[in-house]
Amino acid sequence: MQRKLSDQEIRRREELEALRAKGIDPYPYEYNRTHTAEEILTRYSDEDADALKDVSVAGRIMTIRRMGKATFCHIQDATGRIQLYFRKNDLGESYDLLKLLDIGDIIGARGFVFRTRTGEITVHVQQFQLLTKSLTVLPIPKETIEDGKRVVHHPFRDKELRYRRRYIDLIVNPEVREIFRKRAEIIRVIRQFFDERGWLEVETPILQPIYGGAFARPFVTHHNALDIDLYLRIATELYLKRLIVGGYEGVYEIGKNFRNEGMDRMHNPEFTALELYVAYKDYNWMMELVEQLLLEIVQKVFHTTTLKIGSDEIDFSPPYRRIPLVEAIEQATGINVLSASEDTLRSSLEQRGIEVEESAGKGKLIDELFSEFVQPTLIQPTFIIDYPIELSPLAKRHRSKPGLTERFELFIAGTELANAFSELNDPIDQRQRFEEQARLRAGGDEEAMVIDEDFLYALEVGMPPTAGLGIGIDRLVMLLLNQESIREVILFPQMRPDNPALSTATTQQQEASSPPGQEVSEQ
Repeated sequence: MQRKLSDQEIRRREELEALRAKGIDPYPYEYNRTHTAEEILTRYSDEDADALKDVSVAGRIMTIRRMGKATFCHIQDATGRIQLYFRKNDLGESYDLLKLLDIGDIIGARGFVFRTRTGEITVHVQQFQLLTKSLTVLPIPKETIEDGKRVVHHPFRDKELRYRRRYIDLIVNPEVREIFRKRAEIIRVIRQFFDERGWLEVETPILQPIYGGAFARPFVTHHNALDIDLYLRIATELYLKRLIVGGYEGVYEIGKNFRNEGMDRMHNPEFTALELYVAYKDYNWMMELVEQLLLEIVQKVFHTTTLKIGSDEIDFSPPYRRIPLVEAIEQATGINVLSASEDTLRSSLEQRGIEVEESAGKGKLIDELFSEFVQPTLIQPTFIIDYPIELSPLAKRHRSKPGLTERFELFIAGTELANAFSELNDPIDQRQRFEEQARLRAGGDEEAMVIDEDFLYALEVGMPPTAGLGIGIDRLVMLLLNQESIREVILFPQMRPDNPALSTATTQQQEASSPPGQEVSEQ
């Protein structure tokens, strides 16, 4: 059912019909733009004003100020804002069409560039054309110019509305658009880093008959033609390792994973992950590679080696601190998790007021201790290394420390950022680990791994010594851009279904933010 229209939205539809009655197409097919806002602002020079004597610009009206026979407005394109100046003496009867335009409409304008008395670079419009009539009201914040700088008052900040209507967020909050430009740049640097080393970017199945590669519950769907259930992948690991078996010596994938789990500021059920596998390497080599990768990202994208994350200055210069997990937990709690029994770990958590599920095995209990008492203290880049076997069913046994595996996780600002192994390539050992996971599933642990017979067969064919790495791209971007929630760096995060109350709130906020006749500009 169509929502109820506000008075302003009804007025805009009346303007739309008035435009059509005048023979004006409010949704034409194209417009020949010659310059962006940024190009004009950077190229204009008072000494050579004639260089921009014939320009065509296009963008969305963000402010408009009518002054009788003159009108000023700002339009916004992907590069920024530029002011337009309309004068009735230049435009004749077409000047009256400005009365039918509103904030949010998209227009094209042709004219020459000059500087106003107040110093603002402006396009003096000689022709203009409506390109898109906006039928709803944008929550445009009030703006003023103070000491030569643009100051925004009461911006569009309601997080629920911003995430649900991201297209409006991108229009009215330019800093949000910059977040996603930086995200694309970070991913581009990662690809370049790997491609320069000769590793192949690949694509593996999203729909999988058996899910694996992580501790998580999957989303399930049904394929009608085959009449089988399939799962949205929770990780790319097991398919990428098959490619190492097949003879590739370095493969990586940047793609979507899906986990049917809770949502919070660190988790979204659909997320982007990077996984890399390189033959004939181990986790020691991978630690050094991760240091090089992060340093290169920070230097190329931010042109520095230190970034502020939260209230801390984080230094990405190698080498990073390395601490064994067992040692880190014992320092924080006094418990040696390697020698402690499952019952001892459970009672230790309960004594500290931490409830755990009855189905939780020793691995989950260890992880709970680490998450509560160690992880929040890891501010500067730190590798936590050498995890117990119970926590690492896909990692190779440690070559010199019984009961442990060659695994590391990287933590920055108290957040897990990367996970890596010397990959387990012994098919007998891998089968035993899978069987232990199956025992945990039978005991009620829905996140325990399932046995993948085809993957085990691939290991029997033979996989060379291999180092593997996983990094959550969303979380990486969130940290580097100092954002408080993962939703700030995902264009369309998962939301609860919309409802009439929210729609009403949206309309009310829009009308409060953009009252009728709001006209804000500075010349």
